[in-house]
Amino acid sequence: MHLANCLCSSLPTIDLPTRIVVIMHHREWPKPTSTARLFALAYSNCEIRIRGEKEQPFDPDGVLQEDKQNLLLFPSEDAQTLSSDLVAKDPRPVNLIVPDGSWRQANKMGQREPILRSLPRVVLPDMGPSRYQLRNEPQPGGLATFEAMARAIRILENEDAYSALQKLFETMSERTLATRG
Repeated sequence: MHLANCLCSSLPTIDLPTRIVVIMHHREWPKPTSTARLFALAYSNCEIRIRGEKEQPFDPDGVLQEDKQNLLLFPSEDAQTLSSDLVAKDPRPVNLIVPDGSWRQANKMGQREPILRSLPRVVLPDMGPSRYQLRNEPQPGGLATFEAMARAIRILENEDAYSALQKLFETMSERTLATRG
């Protein structure tokens, strides 16, 4: 962001029990339209792990936590819809694993990373279309990573946290679009 459009003063500080681990494809990290990095600045219980670099293999240590429900947020035929009823079946807080990259890259992560293969998969319920205008979405119903994580927080935690995250996301989108004319 240009200094005049800096988001630092708009960043909420959200600290909630749900842990989110983003497994980001290395090509996603440098993109200015990458939204997971912004989410991690606002949500203190979010960690980003880079995957796919040849010189530094992905380190799965600590991604999964035994004291939490480990769920993979990725659509598949066996994915269950994420809901408060679903997670209430297990009293432990959620550890949500979120692949970040193109659809192809994210799908490969789920297939190639042994720790992800056997995780229960969840999908978000329909909460309306994406409001992200900085990239074209190739998949119907697809969302920016930030949007997907914010919607998951809405389900797993509370409406106030979601609203604060959504406001940040919209501010970032508006300011970025303004710089493009």
